[in-house]
Amino acid sequence: MTENKKALDGVRVVEFGQFIAGPGATQILADLGADVIKIESFNGDNSRKFGVSEKSGYRSGMFMAYNRGKKSITLDLRNPEGVEIARKLALRADVVVQNTRVGVMESIGLDAATLRAEKPGLIYASISGFGTGGPSRERPGLDIAAQAESGMMSLTGEPGGTPLKTGFAVVDAATATATANAVLAALFRFARTGEGETIEASLLATAIGLQSQIWAEYACSGSLPQRAGNAQPLVAPAADLIAVQDGYIVISAYMEDHWQRLCRAVELPDLARDERFATSNDRVRNRPAMIDILSTALGRYTGEEARAQLEKFGVVCGVVRDYRQVRASADVQATGIFKRVNDGRGQEVEIPGLPFTFADAGEMEKPYTLPELGEHTLEVLAQAGFTPEQCQALLDRKVIAAGGSA
Repeated sequence: MTENKKALDGVRVVEFGQFIAGPGATQILADLGADVIKIESFNGDNSRKFGVSEKSGYRSGMFMAYNRGKKSITLDLRNPEGVEIARKLALRADVVVQNTRVGVMESIGLDAATLRAEKPGLIYASISGFGTGGPSRERPGLDIAAQAESGMMSLTGEPGGTPLKTGFAVVDAATATATANAVLAALFRFARTGEGETIEASLLATAIGLQSQIWAEYACSGSLPQRAGNAQPLVAPAADLIAVQDGYIVISAYMEDHWQRLCRAVELPDLARDERFATSNDRVRNRPAMIDILSTALGRYTGEEARAQLEKFGVVCGVVRDYRQVRASADVQATGIFKRVNDGRGQEVEIPGLPFTFADAGEMEKPYTLPELGEHTLEVLAQAGFTPEQCQALLDRKVIAAGGSA
């Protein structure tokens, strides 16, 4: 019987990455089976130290989430010899992904145009904060800046309240996914045509793209979107928050037949004939009164009891859960999304992996591992044709570093 192989087995990726967007993109490729070589400075990816005390001895959660299963090589890219090694590794790769500051890679000859002139079939993906064509091309860009300048924060929060960011780095994570998708499309194109590709992604463009529906509604109405809290501003009830005995639930029943089923579920069938709530537009106008009535009717239940009652009538409902409750959920466990990762300190933790599965491409059963800084330097250089004597000379000249602590 032929051994199953992951989708990207045999694909070599070189990453010049920091924090989330670049490493997150290559993490997806690594989870799909690609061999990812992470090129780091002697100080390492800044995410290695994110939120971690020097005395704690624990790895950064950010680094753990986006760097498992990779190989780390440490190079001094301020040294021409280090740059030449990086160039050689990049030209041996199928894909290069980088999210360094705009202009850095061009300054050392590791940009897409230079490398693809030598290897036209190379797929080269660059990630920036604000894109490379506008006046902000050289501005430092992080997730929060993209949330602010894409309009996202202007519509997140309570009515009349201040703008809010999301509870996690949603733009960074989405940019990682978008970049990985672009790389996969380019790999498919390469398989058919033998042609490489230059890919550009930005946090700003991704943040705007995530809001496509809102932008379409704005284009149709001409009215600026306003903060609406948990509610959907155009339909009701939709994403409305209801307090129950042990927390909160959210419900969605804005279609007319769904609204009627909700009224029966809360044992208020006459509510469906109330003129204040006759249509979704009426319910939007009278949302506070509607929420008061539904809160009184559902407030006697716990979250799970309310969910069970509403589901009997086919009403969409979700229990607002914290991370501990999410992890204990039988539905979550059934997805298999949590994967074991060896934290390098003698323990295993479970963190989310890919949000989909393959029936035939195989799953890795053993725990994923995190690379120590420079752990694979000598191994990677040996594979690239460097002799032990050459590697030792590079170590002596401090062009490379081997091993080290994360």
